[in-house]
Amino acid sequence: MGNSSSSSKISAQDKAILDMKNQRDKLHQYQRRITVLTDREKEIAKQMLAKGDKPKALLALRRKKYQESLLEKTDAQLEQLEKLTSSVEFALVQKDVVFGLQQGTSVLQEIHKEMGGLDHVEKLMGETADAVAYQQEVSDMLGGRISNQDEDEVEDELAALEAEVTGIPLPEVPTTDLPRKERAKVRQQEREEQQRVAMLA
Repeated sequence: MGNSSSSSKISAQDKAILDMKNQRDKLHQYQRRITVLTDREKEIAKQMLAKGDKPKALLALRRKKYQESLLEKTDAQLEQLEKLTSSVEFALVQKDVVFGLQQGTSVLQEIHKEMGGLDHVEKLMGETADAVAYQQEVSDMLGGRISNQDEDEVEDELAALEAEVTGIPLPEVPTTDLPRKERAKVRQQEREEQQRVAMLA
């Protein structure tokens, strides 16, 4: 019931970004404190001048100037941290984009390999023994990659196309639906019958 290690894994990049953001937040806090100090030093300098204590007023203004120089350094560090954090985050986005492109290229290559180009499509249209063997090979290959539900949808689409081409209307759709297992069983029997006929041809 506790935190699982897989859901709470933090990558080195995530940790680096988090550390940089924490450092940035600390620098912002430091800036606010320095601003309060410089305002206070200025007030002290005014009070000392009002009392006629010029050396103490000068000392307060020197401390104020020193704090302001620290503030400038903090600004420079913050700017560097912001640039670094943005660069790291952008690099991570680029890495994800490159990975996505690689995956997309891989999928496109697989699709192209399966499609085989125009020659393979023309083979499907042929009726020679080679074409029939090739059709069986493609059918076998696709058989292992298409789910039963997809196969059912393909057969339904084929029946609709046959009706469109022949002009014979499809039979009325039954109002009661066969259970999924029964439909799958009927489709499987039809496939087995088609395979037997193909083997005898």
